Amino acid sequence: MEVTIDTNKSEEEIYSEISGQLDSVIVPSDKLISNLSNFTALLKQAFNKISWVGFYISSGDKLFLGPFQGHSACTEIKIGNGVCGTSASSRETIIVDDVDNFLGHIACDSHSKSEIVVPIIVDNSVWGVLDIDSYKKSSFSNLDKINLENFCKFLSNKLELNKFILS
Repeated sequence: MEVTIDTNKSEEEIYSEISGQLDSVIVPSDKLISNLSNFTALLKQAFNKISWVGFYISSGDKLFLGPFQGHSACTEIKIGNGVCGTSASSRETIIVDDVDNFLGHIACDSHSKSEIVVPIIVDNSVWGVLDIDSYKKSSFSNLDKINLENFCKFLSNKLELNKFILS
């Protein structure tokens, strides 16, 4: 499978290109870890602003590191802590323009400057979160929020994430 993304296009156009290729990248008959890994690779490949992208998956009162692209990361985050844990507990997407101004930010990569975290809600429960970091401040906007939320819904439906719960 070859994915073609023109990184010189506008972010809106890049999101449109990704949307057009998600069906060929996300294959329900493949293993969950393979699909999530390819999804993170696709986002990292598409956007130069992304320094780290990955999933944290819920189990009990913690989020555990899942497939990702970027530097090594924290392996578990208590729900309610940091940007990821706060997004999971509030069940809302959080955009942080400057992580130094987010009380309780967990710095897995000290070079990270901004972040967006999208909760993945399955059967009215937080299945996990999609976490994306950038080395530049104010890297994420409402355009990212809308598209990433739609991508997470697509993943949830196409991969039937309700069948995959960490224990």
